Amino acid sequence: MFDKLEEVEKRYEELNKLISDPEIISDQNSFKKYMKEQSMLVDVVEKYREYKKIKTAMDDAKEMMEDPEMKEIAEEEYYKNKEKIPVLEEELKVLLLPKDVNDDNNVIIEIRGGAGGEEAALFAYNLYRMYSMYADVNHWTTEVLDMNETGIGGIKEVSFMIKGKGAYSKLKFESGVHRVQRVPETEASGRIHTSTVTVAVLPEIEDVEIEINTNDLKIDTYRASGAGGQHINKTDSAVRITHIPTGFVVACQSERSQTQNKESAMKMLRSKLYEFMQEKQINEQASERKLQVGSGARSEKIRTYNYPQNRVTDHRINYTMYQLDSFMNGNIEDMVEALQAADRAERLKMGEE
Repeated sequence: MFDKLEEVEKRYEELNKLISDPEIISDQNSFKKYMKEQSMLVDVVEKYREYKKIKTAMDDAKEMMEDPEMKEIAEEEYYKNKEKIPVLEEELKVLLLPKDVNDDNNVIIEIRGGAGGEEAALFAYNLYRMYSMYADVNHWTTEVLDMNETGIGGIKEVSFMIKGKGAYSKLKFESGVHRVQRVPETEASGRIHTSTVTVAVLPEIEDVEIEINTNDLKIDTYRASGAGGQHINKTDSAVRITHIPTGFVVACQSERSQTQNKESAMKMLRSKLYEFMQEKQINEQASERKLQVGSGARSEKIRTYNYPQNRVTDHRINYTMYQLDSFMNGNIEDMVEALQAADRAERLKMGEE
């Protein structure tokens, strides 16, 4: 572990020199790349330097113990620091785990009603509201890219972006099938219905990371629907882009201009293509053990929201909370932290095997 830590610290110093080099600064793509790599190493380097400082203090205290007059104070200093070492070593093990390069990125979330018709559409809206409120708690901003609403307050599907540092690291485990059990408002007999909603969470990807051939694109414009005043219905400002090789279709109608909608749609397409390539890579390495948390398969039933019991259960980590009403108001941090902790534990376990 300590050889690895020395390598990391050495690389960190190299990166500090690189991002101070005027030639690198003038090349924005290289500068961004090195800045991103440096930011991923800073936590582990700072913790390692703290560890080395404690070890030095212990060595100094050990020497002082030989002086009878200083022995008592030196022993106290030595053992006080010695207690910190196991904790720091565990923290360093976690920090050395390979970090997801997209953890600090903004996210694009797509929510679609599944089985359950209108009730699924209503719950899709509930989830959209939940993530929007969670974004508010974290002082992030939410921007709707495309929304297909139903007549009575539900949504068939919605694509929206949450902008904020670390948004992807906290929300990436939300991908999958979310199941709701409750009595629909339209149900006269009081019978509990089960419906499903699919959530996909994609990191926003920079232009430099995914190259898209414009010849592979079919771009259509159309009149936006929904709120927006007279302007939105008089111009073909909405944009739909089809990526011919994969068949992926993205659409955006939230901006006032066609150019802005095209830019937003291209962001969505880059994220979809990135996810597609990641999944392909995982499938090619199928012999390797997948993480218990975060395989992100859209077909995987990850969570149940049981309204009569005021309960939410995440099936991947067997984690249950009995504050569903609060959870649906965006207070999901305990669940997020439990998923992150399970992911770290699983990756540590895999590293030891």
